[in-house]
Amino acid sequence: MVVDDERSLRETLRDHLIELGYEVIAVESATSALNRLEAFDPDLILTDVQMPGMSGFELLAQMRTHRPSVDVVIFTGHADVEGAIKAMKSGASDYLIKPLDLMETEEVIARCLSKRRSVSQAGDSGGGVEMDPAHGLVGRHPAMVRVYKAIGAVAATDAAVLVRGETGTGKELVARAIHRASPLADAPFVGVNCAAVPAELLESELFGHVKGAFTGASADRRGKFEVASHGILFLDEIGDTSLAFQAKLLRVLQEREYYPVGGDKPRRTSARIIAATHRPLQQMVQDGSFRQDLFFRLQVIEIAVPPLRERRSDIPLLVRYLLARAAAGAGLTPPVVPPEVMEHLSARDWPGNVRELENVVTRAVVMSRGPALTLQDVGGTGGSTPAGPSSGGTPSLSEIRSSVERQYVQRVLMESSGNKSEAARVLGISRPTLNRIIRDHRLVVP
Repeated sequence: MVVDDERSLRETLRDHLIELGYEVIAVESATSALNRLEAFDPDLILTDVQMPGMSGFELLAQMRTHRPSVDVVIFTGHADVEGAIKAMKSGASDYLIKPLDLMETEEVIARCLSKRRSVSQAGDSGGGVEMDPAHGLVGRHPAMVRVYKAIGAVAATDAAVLVRGETGTGKELVARAIHRASPLADAPFVGVNCAAVPAELLESELFGHVKGAFTGASADRRGKFEVASHGILFLDEIGDTSLAFQAKLLRVLQEREYYPVGGDKPRRTSARIIAATHRPLQQMVQDGSFRQDLFFRLQVIEIAVPPLRERRSDIPLLVRYLLARAAAGAGLTPPVVPPEVMEHLSARDWPGNVRELENVVTRAVVMSRGPALTLQDVGGTGGSTPAGPSSGGTPSLSEIRSSVERQYVQRVLMESSGNKSEAARVLGISRPTLNRIIRDHRLVVP
């Protein structure tokens, strides 16, 4: 069953699936879908999220309650971490992004139906659990959507999670998103950067110590395991720890108990462990620098966060998000990003990933002296705007007018969040005139 209020999409998808041999009906609303269930008992429902009346998430909740054996695949034009995690937590079988890729849609349908054939029709139970948005994870590239799905799938479990990714990709953001989406959301989230703590102090940092355990230990001190209590302990850069420490951490994971430094009585912990690393742990296991048994304990579930260079299409989204955040923090209006500046940012390799991009954007917001960012503001080699034919001398009046028009219209487009009707009203021009200006100046429409 295909559910979408957009007639052309639902009919196109229906006809395509019929050609593949499926029995398909297409309806225009969630209410119509529920009314047709008796006459047409589907194995799989493909539903849009935003529809008049009942939303796709409400339809999903109804199906999970009354028809849990039916697979539901959510698709939406708004790819974000909150939507993807909510879909997976609420029991959706998968999550697709508009415009739909027919090949990907076919693969998702085949996977859902294959699982139905191999597993009894017991279905998955789940409720429409609300969650806070996982702020900071931005992107709609398929690699990031896979991360969002994984967060939603693992959040409700207590399994150990290993988050892999290069430095600056946002591994801690993934861990915090799991925490917010989990039943432990009201419990503490405690993070420790294992690489930032000297090796001789890491054991005390995590397990605590008793008075007199070593020189300077003038009182008992709680460790991070105790602080985390029944919440989540995030161990960042776990690959930088020593073999001796790894052995003690393994005991905690196996026995759920540990000894404070200098203590002779074990303490219990129920903290869930999420570890992260930028190092190749499998290679380190082969080299003997990381314990294989600990690796298997940590890698119950693995989430790989892609580097920024592998999801360049997300860079404009990230730039706008980071600009807005940096400007808000500085009490400024976000500057316009001209096309040539966005092209420059999108073309860079960003070895420091999102963290490096954030630093560049934040510095540009603070240092920029005009309403629009220049290549110089973001570390490029060019000037503020393309100079045109008379770049060798004083710019002509028409060039100045063109530059001002481009910058002003771009800013209005940004402030109206891409709503062209609103932008045209503010500018006092018609929609066709606005479209011409956008085309002539190659402006970015959010």
